[in-house]
Amino acid sequence: MSSLIFRAAARVLMPLLLVFAMFLLLRGHNEPGGGFVAGLVVAVAFVLRVLAEGTPAAEAALLVHPRRLLAAGLLLALGSGLVPVALGRAFLTACWTEIGPPEWRLLVGTPLTFDVGVCFVVIGVVLTMTFDLSKD
Repeated sequence: MSSLIFRAAARVLMPLLLVFAMFLLLRGHNEPGGGFVAGLVVAVAFVLRVLAEGTPAAEAALLVHPRRLLAAGLLLALGSGLVPVALGRAFLTACWTEIGPPEWRLLVGTPLTFDVGVCFVVIGVVLTMTFDLSKD
């Protein structure tokens, strides 16, 4: 049984960790960081929830079974590698497209989708192990 202070701290830290993970994920395709580190930070947020409130509360907060996240991440990472193949380029070659109005010049590419896939895989693997090991 965890203390009241630890449970309150976990509730405050979890959203902060999730926002920080988004920062790491979106920064990763141009700078150090990315899907792996972001996935670890998200997993730590949910492990903190497991320690504070128990496995059922953490599973309810996740909303998706971790194995589904793992499978979706594998498919997304593979799909980001197959997009260039469909365009006649080598597997996992970066492809970019501009979205939004021209004055924004917002580029989105396959490295970001690959990082999101890696993030989902890391979250899925870590939380599958954590949830399975922490069940009574």
